Amino acid sequence: MKYVSTRGGMAPLSFSQILLGGLATDGGLAMPESYPRFDAEQQQQMRGMSYPQLAFEILSRFATDIPADHLRALIAKTYTRETFRSDDITPLKTLEPGLHILELSNGPTLAFKDVAMQLLGNLFEYVLDKQGAELNILGATSGDTGSAAEYAMRGKHGVRVFMLSPHQKMSPFQTAQMFSLQDPNIFNIAVRGVFDECQDIVKAVSNDLEFKKRQKIGTVNSINWARVTAQVVYYFKGYFAATKNNDQRVSFTVPSGNFGNVLAGHIAKQMGLPIAHLVVATNENDVLDEFFKTGVYRARASSETYHTSSPSMDISKASNFERFIYDVLDQDAKAVRELWQKVEREGSFDLSLHPNFARVKTLYGFQSGKSTHANRLNTIRDVYQRYGVMIDTHTADGMKVALEQRDPQVPMIVLETALPAKFAETISQAIGREPPRPAGFENLETLPQRFAVMDASAQQVKDFIVGQTGL
Repeated sequence: MKYVSTRGGMAPLSFSQILLGGLATDGGLAMPESYPRFDAEQQQQMRGMSYPQLAFEILSRFATDIPADHLRALIAKTYTRETFRSDDITPLKTLEPGLHILELSNGPTLAFKDVAMQLLGNLFEYVLDKQGAELNILGATSGDTGSAAEYAMRGKHGVRVFMLSPHQKMSPFQTAQMFSLQDPNIFNIAVRGVFDECQDIVKAVSNDLEFKKRQKIGTVNSINWARVTAQVVYYFKGYFAATKNNDQRVSFTVPSGNFGNVLAGHIAKQMGLPIAHLVVATNENDVLDEFFKTGVYRARASSETYHTSSPSMDISKASNFERFIYDVLDQDAKAVRELWQKVEREGSFDLSLHPNFARVKTLYGFQSGKSTHANRLNTIRDVYQRYGVMIDTHTADGMKVALEQRDPQVPMIVLETALPAKFAETISQAIGREPPRPAGFENLETLPQRFAVMDASAQQVKDFIVGQTGL
């Protein structure tokens, strides 16, 4: 399996060659030259597999340059009961017949990002050891990516993490989870601005190819292809858990900000998984909902980005969206490059009149909806009263939209984003009681915190990295 850029300016590379990087050299994103497919007979054989077995079956199709026994060992090391508190890794919780929540938040940081990030940490260490190399990871987080990356990379040989987050715009739990880490290879940078400005800094640094090469900059943001492929696995796992045979279809609703999680669902569908619909749920930052309803992709300025009670989705530029558009446009790299140049110049593009736009719903099965703070409170309250289940604010956005789009003939699986403990203030507002905390997180906010505050400046971030690495 070889990988090319969505913008056409990168020679084909192997999985290990794109693993450590972020943006391609032409500013695009790595994509496989084709998607592997599983036929009905293969899927029937996969149905009874454990999570590690299923992960190997899928990931071995993408990471073809890693010896099978090595990949199998890395996966076995990652997906354990000790790390994810369940043999199933991502158990399916049934609320009522045909309505499910896929539990993705049983990992070390209580968020779905752990499922992919824990594997990424082991893959990074493996590849760096093979190459005798080091890596400085530069990332941006709106809440959960940062802690998941830091917990996956802490203590890893040859890796430093520089994580940008919007200053005072995450929940107290999310903030403490990141900033309380004292590992010498972890550096937290609180940026005076919003998440999109943090993400823009990461892109600006990544596009400075000389600096990127000298400082050995890599990324763990959702644009990292290995993260996306790791997320594909739980779509298969969720589908097998919710169905009895491969003649059945299911739909998934995915709370979405950067489009990476639902992109994994799109890939699973392209690989042959019988998915009826992929439902994109946004919060008040509704860039993606607007596109799926109108065909217009309009990135918002930082001044137009709302700070909400589902902060991990407070994103107005969906980084992974470029990969989906690449598929919509039949892998036409020139067309993709021109569209994103238009976004840079004018802030938007319009595909509503493009002949391929219809396939977004007909071929790919996408639907969408949005949720507000009032919707979140009502949904958290309703799910708790009706089913005795607490859900976090992002999962509530997903549940609200899922119920609007639900087809009674097709099971609906809502992807859990995080445990409610990470958003206690809003949960209390909704149901009048604090969510329980897993053991070990009782006094998180009281721990000493270690972080630097700086302006939304790529140069300041570069200077900080140089100061820590001495390169």
